[in-house]
Amino acid sequence: MSESGAVAAAAQAAALREQIERHNYAYYVLDEPHIPDAEYDRLLRELQAIEAAHPELVTPDSPTQRVGAKPAAGFGEVRHAIAMLSLDNCFSDEELRAFDRRVRERLGRADPVVYNAEPKLDGLAVSLRYESGRLVLGATRGDGHMGEDITQNVRTIPSIPLRLRGADVPRVLEARGEVFMPRAGFTEMNRKAAERGEKTFVNPRNAAAGSLRQLDPRITAARPLAFFCYGWGELEGTEPPQSQSGMLTRLRAWGLPVSPEVRIVEGVTGCLEYYRDIAARRAALPYEIDGVVYKVDACAQQEALGFVSRAPRWAIAHKFPAQEEQTQVLDVEFQVGRTGALTPVARLAPVFVGGVTVSNATLHNMDEVERKDVRIGDTVIVRRAGDVIPEIVAVIAERRPPDARSIELPQTCPVCGSEVVRTEGEAIARCSGGLICSAQRKETIRHFASRRAMDIEGLGDKLIDQLVELGMLDHVDDIYHLRADQLVDIERMGEKSAANLIAAIERSKDTTLARFLFALGIREVGEATARALASHFGTLQALEDAARADMHDATDPERKAKDRYARLQAVPDVGPTVAAYIGHFFAEPRNEDVIRKLREAGVHWPETQPLKDGPLKGKTYVLTGTLERWTRDEAKAALEALGARVSGSVSGKTTAVVAGRDAGSKLTKAQSLGVPVLDEAALDALLEHS
Repeated sequence: MSESGAVAAAAQAAALREQIERHNYAYYVLDEPHIPDAEYDRLLRELQAIEAAHPELVTPDSPTQRVGAKPAAGFGEVRHAIAMLSLDNCFSDEELRAFDRRVRERLGRADPVVYNAEPKLDGLAVSLRYESGRLVLGATRGDGHMGEDITQNVRTIPSIPLRLRGADVPRVLEARGEVFMPRAGFTEMNRKAAERGEKTFVNPRNAAAGSLRQLDPRITAARPLAFFCYGWGELEGTEPPQSQSGMLTRLRAWGLPVSPEVRIVEGVTGCLEYYRDIAARRAALPYEIDGVVYKVDACAQQEALGFVSRAPRWAIAHKFPAQEEQTQVLDVEFQVGRTGALTPVARLAPVFVGGVTVSNATLHNMDEVERKDVRIGDTVIVRRAGDVIPEIVAVIAERRPPDARSIELPQTCPVCGSEVVRTEGEAIARCSGGLICSAQRKETIRHFASRRAMDIEGLGDKLIDQLVELGMLDHVDDIYHLRADQLVDIERMGEKSAANLIAAIERSKDTTLARFLFALGIREVGEATARALASHFGTLQALEDAARADMHDATDPERKAKDRYARLQAVPDVGPTVAAYIGHFFAEPRNEDVIRKLREAGVHWPETQPLKDGPLKGKTYVLTGTLERWTRDEAKAALEALGARVSGSVSGKTTAVVAGRDAGSKLTKAQSLGVPVLDEAALDALLEHS
């Protein structure tokens, strides 16, 4: 190579070393990784390739010659008696076969080698020193030679024994393994942190590392950490193991947890079978893994194979395709779900992650957008785990361009143009055009036709899907224009089924105002609230007038939420949030147009006068047991909407006790006092006809 080429290679190697060390510091010391693991691996392998081509460029402090970063200054230092080396990685079947070939060549054997295979946990490597069976020291791997003293922290992890079991424990045992955070604990910890407005962790690996390196062990104790043992260092006072698998069995017998997924496999074929099995089950495992580790099982063969400067020759990590990658946010669009929820979806520069090319990722909702501070133009870390929809997990803030644009929630639905409503205190924004939004069409029709709404027998989910796809149902009012001769040609319909459905549609026209209001699918308006609205206003026109009259108050920025929609909030069980949903629904002219068409098609109900006191005024009911179709609050609200009082105790003055499944002492007392007892069917009848 020319002198200029050698100079360029030296400069490139120096730049790579500086970049890798910076990322080492961010990852190991600050616990704030700036790039995905796959990007880090690429940088390291690029440096390895340069140094392999130019051995004279290898320096003692090169990242290729060491395992990790220096310990943080906040912890005492621990020197490992036996170095805690890292593992070499392979990323393909061919690279694994090359590893196996080197092993067999060095051992001078042609027959398959027996390997110990286990998942590669995504956590933090630690060393646990036991003397006469007692835990005396816990340390991080650090740079492989010097680690950090985290004894008080590891003592807080329930799965790490403070004393070994059995009578044959060694005089000295240095057990090595991985501290990690199970998925369920990670999800719950992040949920609670988000509720408190605190910083959340990007992934379980970072959470485990950050938790284990707390200066206050009480913080570590509050984190859901776990531990699996995978090896050993010092061992005194017992016969040395004959095999990796045999030693794991002994470690387990001494009380140290070992992965239940450990297997003995034969040759490279067995390794690959294990890899594919674990990969297929990866998403279902209760913890994160990022690959598989293979170790030659026979300890005599391990000793014969020996080590290179930073890794054993007898072990290798077979990494899965990266689940995290970095890419750029090109734009953000909003998708509308079947319930009207708007989800921001990032359009990405295509990137290969998790085994597929990803060009879209969910941002969940505007709270997530704001919490992560994602902007159009940002470089981000995107994650895809198994079949889970890709998501943006973090922004690489140092790469934000000057022209990055904030993501704005649209004011109108991108599908139907209706107003988008985001209630104060809620993360999800929704389209208010429930009856006319095509994104919500099928769900709206299903709800409208359901038994507790318009009760159109025979109009089930599959038929609704067919009718929508054939263009026969655009909105709920189209139901009342279906004809039997249209339906007979539909698969599995026939003349009799078609006639029965038309008859059921005709019967549904005769309904009640409460059922009709429930059928409209106004958000948060369940059966109890629909009954309360019907009882309070008496007519649909009175309800619409109240909603419209309140609109000026609702849009007044000076009025607090609790003071808006005052007429609607006068109804029992209707608070600021529900009132806002009702108001927005009736403010949409196209919703009103569908209602008008339904009435013109013959849907009707008895008009009544608003109830001032309610037909159940002066009566007292007690609820006990579990109802099938009502929550306790819903049943209480429905009774109170009709003027009744709902009490928590039974007395001789109780009008009746409503008893559900597993009713207890209240039912017994009612029977002893001769108080009438109603089942759920009787409650339904009472509410329907009062």
